[in-house]
Amino acid sequence: MIVFDLRCTSGHVFEAWFASSAAYAEQREGGRVECPMCGDRRIEKAVMAPQIGAKSNSKPDMASPQAIKAALEQLAQAQAKALETSTWVGTAFADRARAMHEGDAPVTQIHGQASLAEAKALVEDGVPVAPLPFPVVPPKLAN
Repeated sequence: MIVFDLRCTSGHVFEAWFASSAAYAEQREGGRVECPMCGDRRIEKAVMAPQIGAKSNSKPDMASPQAIKAALEQLAQAQAKALETSTWVGTAFADRARAMHEGDAPVTQIHGQASLAEAKALVEDGVPVAPLPFPVVPPKLAN
């Protein structure tokens, strides 16, 4: 397996794994490699820093599983706190966000669901939206 940092024509950089350099080239030429942020299929390799092994007498600069778990828990708690003052709008998210942006509805904190196409359109139109790092259980489905 080989990992590449890739860049789309919009400048998004992302990481992807391939069986080999040839597999990457074949998939890219076949239009099967796309940017996970915008769906662009015009992909090139990005500049990568070489992976150089650590000295035998130095410790790797890696977080422990417990530290990673604690960081994820803190992030989940921060998201939950932010959503306390936000209203779940379900699949109406894109319409509600656009209406607030255009001044057709009062500005409030909302969260909900949007398709990839809806999210792209909102971003392209300058509507300030961002994905949540963790999935949200809709209120009617919560225990």
